[in-house]
Order: sequence, then C-alpha cells, then structure tokens
Amino acid sequence: MSANFVQLGSVAEFINGAAFKPEDWNGSGARIIRIQNLTDPSKPYNRTDRTVDDKLRVRPGELLVSWSATLGVFEWIGPDDGVLNQHIFRVVPDKNKVAKSYLRHALEGALIEMQRHLHGATMQHVNRGEFLATKLFLPALAEQRRIAEVLDRAEALRTKRRGTLVQLDTLTQSIFLDLFGDPATNPKGWPRVPFGELLTTIDSGWSPVCLDRPVTGNEWGVLKLGAVTWCEYNPAENKAMLPDVAPDPELQVQPGDLLFTRKNTYELVAACVLVQATPPRLQMSDLIFRFRLRPDANMDACFLHRLLIYPTKRREIQKLAGGSASSMPNISKARLQTVLIEAPPLPLQRDFARRVAEVEKLKAEYRASLVKLDNLFAALQHRAFRGEL
Repeated sequence: MSANFVQLGSVAEFINGAAFKPEDWNGSGARIIRIQNLTDPSKPYNRTDRTVDDKLRVRPGELLVSWSATLGVFEWIGPDDGVLNQHIFRVVPDKNKVAKSYLRHALEGALIEMQRHLHGATMQHVNRGEFLATKLFLPALAEQRRIAEVLDRAEALRTKRRGTLVQLDTLTQSIFLDLFGDPATNPKGWPRVPFGELLTTIDSGWSPVCLDRPVTGNEWGVLKLGAVTWCEYNPAENKAMLPDVAPDPELQVQPGDLLFTRKNTYELVAACVLVQATPPRLQMSDLIFRFRLRPDANMDACFLHRLLIYPTKRREIQKLAGGSASSMPNISKARLQTVLIEAPPLPLQRDFARRVAEVEKLKAEYRASLVKLDNLFAALQHRAFRGEL
C-alpha cells in the first residue's frame, strides 16, 4: 500500500469563525453556530442579518472542529446554512487528497494528540500552527474510503448501544408514570406528606481545600457536584483531600445513601442519586445533602429517588432555589422539608423498585458491551492511522 504521513493543514483548509456581538443578534437571519449548539443541538440559536464572508457560511454536511474549551469534531446537519462563530474551524477538505469520511475519523482519532497542544490556564485552546502541523497518515483515496467504512460500521454499533441505554432510561420513567401518574397532577390521588416528616435528618457535607486530582490508593476524597449532577452516581468525580487534613468519617458516602445537590445552576440544581455501590473514603462536599429516611416512613428509597428526579417534580423543587443572578441558586433545608411528597402504598413502591432493578441490570449489561465496543473502536482507529488496518 502506497501511503505517507502529511501535515493536517496540507489536506484541508481550516477557516476560523467570526466574533458575533449581542448587537449582531436578531430574531431573524442565519443561525449562528456556537460550540454549545454543536454539543447540544437542543440549545437555542442566536440569529443574525449581518453580512459575512462566504467562507463563514456552513452548508449541511460540512465538517466543523471546535478548538477552544470543548474540543470536538462535528458534522453540520442543517437543515439550512449557518454562519460560523469564533472558536470553531470550518473544514474544507481537498477532495483530490482526502475523503471527507476519512478526514472526520482522522480528526476524531487525533483529539488525544491535540490535547498536547492545549494552551491557556482558564479557557484552553488549540494553537492553530501546532494543530495544522499534526501528522496524518494518508493512503490512496480508495483505501481511505475502505478504512472509513470499517470505522463507520464500528461507530454504528456504538451508537446503537447508546440509543438502547437512552431507551432503557425512558422505560424506567414510563413505568413510574404508569404506576403512579404524573406527580404534578397526582391523578391517582395519593396522599401527600411534607418531606420533613419522612426524614430523621438532612446531612450537610464539607468542602476542605483539596488537591486538583482524584483520589489514589487509600486516600480520602471529597465528591464534586459532577458525582450527582446527572442523577446517576459517579464516584470518579472527586478530589483528593490534603494529606494533613483529617476526614470526617460521619460524612463518608455509603451504599443506600440518597444524595442531593443543593446548589448549582437553575438547570442542574436539585439533582438526586441513590448510591448502589461506592468506593470507601469518599465524603460529601458542602454542596451536597444526604437524606436520612425515618425507619417508620413507609417510603422506599428507590421510589423516592425516582420521584425526586421525575421531570415535573424536579422542576417543582428547583423553584425553591434562591440566590442572586450572579451566583448559583441554593435550596435550603427548611424549604426542602416543606415539599409535599406523594406516598403510594409501600408494596406498590417496592414493586416499582423491583422493576427498576431489572432495568438497571440490563443497563449494566449494555454499558459493559459499550465499553468493549469503545475499546474496539479505539484499537481500530489506532491501527487505521498507523497504516495497519
């Protein structure tokens, strides 16, 4: 096979976006493509009637690379043209040298290499010159298309697994709705109890100064907000405590704990997780509460967790958050204790918990399968861009 290594900048043109100010925004005109629109297509678009160079117009199907704050390779799905914001490259491949499908995978595979070129203490970014000098394995066009097809098939399997996991999350919510109804309207007429009457205590965490890395070995650590933010417990989101700081064993997270984020942005506050398993020596930060249920509360922890994160119930609780516009809103213990909690019969709650456990078992199997597919894909990428596939 005839191939060589070339510089990335020799096979495509990388066009940087423009800076659009608030006075450029309008209710009509072309959509301004920002990084947040690429990472989350549900985010609203700013629009502009400002006249821009044609090079900054992005057509559906074109490749984009975000090079600041969040690194990523994307394909603009449209449905219409957009205009390119700063911190994003529009990628125009040289069709005589590189296939777009191959280049997309090559850019994704090069992200780890790009990390070496990050600059900036707060807003990290890729240096353009170093980025364009990144080496790219470049076989003949026909071979590029063959490699891209292999990687596309592997990526399709990963996408299918992720889709299944999303569907299983939706299934759990559907089971809740079928058994209990929407708590906002309480159509089944369940009795409602003030939250405070179900709890012995609401524990507060503690945030000592920590190292800027996760725990290793037998170190103690403090959970970051990210351990709870997405409503599934992630103990990897932690910071190691300083060696000369004594931990508080009373704040150590245990299986069965219900953890709740008391402070975050309005969109993310009031997240809740039920800890199924956890490494030892991790304690709550001061941004996290722990709910302790009364033994006679007739409340299943799994049901309560799913109730608190049900969309309409969570929005109700988020409205309790107070604070200035310049700070993250906070939910106080006193306000939380006034929230009315729907209390179906305990046997029905436990039946729901059993069904959730079955779904979670399936999710664990699919997650394990996804890890294997991710590892396979990484190995294929490594071989492909070394000329070994």
